[in-house]
Amino acid sequence: MKSVEHFDVVVMGGGPAGAAAATILAEKGRRVVVLERDKFPRYHVGESLLPFTFHPLQRLGMIEKMRTSCFVKKYSVQFVSPSGKASQPFYFFNRYAPEVAQTWQVTRADFDLMLLDNAREKGAVVHELTPVRELLREGQRVVGVVAQGEDGIMREFRAPMTIDCTGRDAFSTLRNRWRMGDPYLNKLAVWTYYKGAKRDEGIDEGGTTVAFVPEKGWFWYIPLQNDIVSVGVVAEGKYLSREGIKDPKEMFDREIEQNAWIKSHLSNGQSLGEYYITGEYSYHSKHCAEDGLLLAGDAFCFLDPVFSSGVLLALKGGVMAADAIHEALKSGDYSSTQFAEYGASLRQGIENMRRLVYAFYNQNFSFRLVTDKYPELADDITDCLSGDVNKDFTKLFTAVGEFCELPSALPYGHPKSAAEVISGAV
Repeated sequence: MKSVEHFDVVVMGGGPAGAAAATILAEKGRRVVVLERDKFPRYHVGESLLPFTFHPLQRLGMIEKMRTSCFVKKYSVQFVSPSGKASQPFYFFNRYAPEVAQTWQVTRADFDLMLLDNAREKGAVVHELTPVRELLREGQRVVGVVAQGEDGIMREFRAPMTIDCTGRDAFSTLRNRWRMGDPYLNKLAVWTYYKGAKRDEGIDEGGTTVAFVPEKGWFWYIPLQNDIVSVGVVAEGKYLSREGIKDPKEMFDREIEQNAWIKSHLSNGQSLGEYYITGEYSYHSKHCAEDGLLLAGDAFCFLDPVFSSGVLLALKGGVMAADAIHEALKSGDYSSTQFAEYGASLRQGIENMRRLVYAFYNQNFSFRLVTDKYPELADDITDCLSGDVNKDFTKLFTAVGEFCELPSALPYGHPKSAAEVISGAV
């Protein structure tokens, strides 16, 4: 017979979204358990934080911990043509107050552990090496999960609300058949880590560099602590696998030759040896919730990584999920309709960022085309790219639409309604 434990909220996954949600709920006095498949610290890509991560990090009480950490300070982003010509760095302090304008390049293993430890400090119960195996249901409502402990024994964790923060594995999203691809954003990424590679000087040492290769492919170049650089290339799969090349290292080494800045900066560094590859970057969940269950972070959506929005959306979504669930617990109403505003708000921010990603990949587009014609829109571009995504950008996208085709908003992210449940629709 399985042991049964009761909580107010079960959080599936201890990454940024799960840790954020657990922290806020524990601070509000809720009994929260986090069930994490892995043992932290664990490897994860996605190291560059946007300026507007400041606000969720502040809610979580993480700012002072970040300021005293070993993470590299990030003040800017720059863009580099294939010839090696670099733009002037775009400094965040030209637009934002100092506390927002300086952010960080983080080693995710360390950063994610800090977030999870913070949740523990605030009172959340955390079980690592405890993968969720099954959602528990009473009728159509989720009432908790079955998870396998480190000892191999199955245990039930029951709660009025469950949050799925299982990242790209998207436990409930896949089992409910809610995952939807993006019509266009289906890139391939190959990356590795270098030690001893070149860095720019002074305040530019920690800046993110986006360096272009043909066919709108691009390298990221992210300086980390301990003289390590995260460097990867993103492009269409047919471009990276041309000439029949399938080995990630061969793909990566060939693309180094396609950008003079990348070639120069890596020339005196040494790869740490492991090369990673992944595809199907962009996806969306058809729904944000069903009765008793809410999605947050990468389980809800992941966009193309070009503007480093993943951690921002995860932290922001985790905090928003916690606030929404706290209200649901106060009212005793755990129906999916409680979370309509949550889903709509997240989708608004995602769609704003998604439009800019589509524009970025258009062969005929550049942000300079927009700012040359409409210089007053430069601030809107900066705001969206810095993570201030829940704004009215109508003027901006009207202007961008003069230079390239933009996608319509996807009809996803709303709660699964009672009518859809009755009809059997997924």
